[in-house]
Amino acid sequence: MNNGIDITWFWLSVLAIWRVTHLLSQEDGPFDLVIRFRKQLGHGFFGDLLDCFFCLSIWVAIPFAIGLCDTWLEGIVVWPALSGAACLLFLFSSKK
Repeated sequence: MNNGIDITWFWLSVLAIWRVTHLLSQEDGPFDLVIRFRKQLGHGFFGDLLDCFFCLSIWVAIPFAIGLCDTWLEGIVVWPALSGAACLLFLFSSKK
């Protein structure tokens, strides 16, 4: 019987989502690879997506939600929760 989502894996996923999203949207990356990638994408859908942490975290959270959840209903609830928690970490870690 499923006892729900393991809280440890949930928070590890949140940290991983924050890290990947932050790398893709805010950092230059090693050898400036990420910033070159963002510049190549330009101002289309994907280029704009990489400019917004909040938007990108929704998409980055999808595979984590799929991996954590056993049912689609559970996944629909966990997916925005993962993204939202990563967004809160982003807000708390942002320079003001």
